[in-house]
Amino acid sequence: MAFWDSSAIVPLCCARSASVQGRRLLARLGRIVAWWGTTVEARSAFARVVRDRELSSAQRAIAITLLDQLRRSWDEILPTEAVRAIAEFLPDDYGVRAGDAWQLAAALVWCSERPRGRPFVCLDQRLAKAASAMGFMVHPN
Repeated sequence: MAFWDSSAIVPLCCARSASVQGRRLLARLGRIVAWWGTTVEARSAFARVVRDRELSSAQRAIAITLLDQLRRSWDEILPTEAVRAIAEFLPDDYGVRAGDAWQLAAALVWCSERPRGRPFVCLDQRLAKAASAMGFMVHPN
């Protein structure tokens, strides 16, 4: 079981340079834990790559179907007061943006604020750096 940021979920749903590596990580790490807002972030990413003409509308529809399938199988961290309380301090303490603060706070709730060695799958460099500084084992490494 591992926490997956939306940056790592997107390549599982549509052909990206990290898709093969992501599938291997999923097979190795097992069940996904994700933040409640991950589907919104992923669909935003799908829309952006369609606008950039890197993905067709038909491919986006397939990606959305795959995302829905993944969502039905993952464990989801909901937007609770605990998540918000943790997220509020992360931009100052780790220099992350709001969306990344939500992701990190959700991961911290998942591991009961004991991140040392817990797997965190992320392709965003800034978020990966913050997660590593907290003690998460960031993948891919």
